[in-house]
Amino acid sequence: MSSAADIPLTHLADSKKKEKHATEAGNYFVANYPPFSFWQKEQAFAVDKLLDSAPPADVPLGLYFHIPFCRKRCHFCYFRVYTDKNASEIRRYIHAGMEEFARYAARPYLQGRKPHFVYFGGGTPSYLSVPQLRELTDRMKDLMPWDEVAEVAFEAEPGTLNPNKLEAIRDIGVTRLSLGVEHFDDHVLGSNGRAHRSGEIDRAYKIARSLGFEHVNIDLIAGMMNDTDELWKSAVAKAVEMDPDCVTIYQMEVPYNTGIYKQMKEEGKVTAPVADWETKRGWVNYAFTEFEKAGYTVTSAYTVVKNPDKIKFVYRDALWEGADLLPIGVASFGHLGGIHLQNQAEIANYIETIERGDSAIFRAYATSPDERFIREFILKLKLGAVKPSYYRHKFGEDVLTRFAPQLQWLQDEGFAKVEGDKIELSRDGLLQVDRLLHEFFLPHHRSARYT
Repeated sequence: MSSAADIPLTHLADSKKKEKHATEAGNYFVANYPPFSFWQKEQAFAVDKLLDSAPPADVPLGLYFHIPFCRKRCHFCYFRVYTDKNASEIRRYIHAGMEEFARYAARPYLQGRKPHFVYFGGGTPSYLSVPQLRELTDRMKDLMPWDEVAEVAFEAEPGTLNPNKLEAIRDIGVTRLSLGVEHFDDHVLGSNGRAHRSGEIDRAYKIARSLGFEHVNIDLIAGMMNDTDELWKSAVAKAVEMDPDCVTIYQMEVPYNTGIYKQMKEEGKVTAPVADWETKRGWVNYAFTEFEKAGYTVTSAYTVVKNPDKIKFVYRDALWEGADLLPIGVASFGHLGGIHLQNQAEIANYIETIERGDSAIFRAYATSPDERFIREFILKLKLGAVKPSYYRHKFGEDVLTRFAPQLQWLQDEGFAKVEGDKIELSRDGLLQVDRLLHEFFLPHHRSARYT
């Protein structure tokens, strides 16, 4: 087992210099570990072998269905989405997804298990028509009943919503409706390729509130093209006024497969036309502070919650603690029995693969016990605080010894403090936690491309 304590702190010494850097192309957000670039097609066999084993007794199961359809592709979007599919093509995709799901549900590892949470992501799940949504979810419930589900999360683009569709979304069992607002200024929305405008946000939010969803979240993005201090402060004020249950705030990044990067490449530019990292962190800090004044609590590097005792992120917390996640649909990511997996990345290949009876898995990675420990440590650190005793009990690892140089550096730089059974990030550390997490990677994972 490699020890992070043996790693020279060259990464750490250099990282302080990056604080004021402009945004360049690449992935900033750490969504998983080990990095996606290490996942290989050759490891897909490990998933098939796992599926023939007995189901685990104490591992929660989540379902993820990827709905890759949108009215318009945002310039900053790096997900697998399509804007040119008609109703018959969408129906064919749903049928393929449910065929994939049915095969999984019949395998010993998954047979008889019920989902702890369900997540509809995209793309734009709310792009589907009411009949399509009902057909999809009825079939899912037939295969794995939702009677014990703790959360059903559903991403929605405001401009695709109306009273009838929102009622249907509520009636199929959605408990957490997440509105992809991103900003309230129409020029910012338009110049970044968003399909909706501010008026659609207001209408969709008011209808959703009137229908009694258990948890309404709005997403914001700090640092979008053409945003300014004044516009951001106005957006934050509007979000506070709306009084949502939760707000998720991301800092704009520019992965390589975005429209912004394509334009940068054509123009020979290295720096993206979005706010620099120092500005983005300042804007998120401003938003956190304004929401705190309004009675909200900062519960992670990206979230403020109105009532932390009531509002929980079931899918996030379960995933970060090693839950199984069954991925259905094109390009979907999942995690089963310690194995990461991803499906075919093109919709035509995905559908054709399913229709001929083959597995849609494109690549996978069987994690080691040490990698699972590191994954859970770095992901939970995004919550702002972790307890070393948790890792001693679950993994038999003393994080204070294992990561002593990294933790000392974080304290020296004012990014964290370690006291008793608590490692707690400062606000400054929380605002840039994703770039700090790389310091806890195993040596051979540090210098590689993340995706």
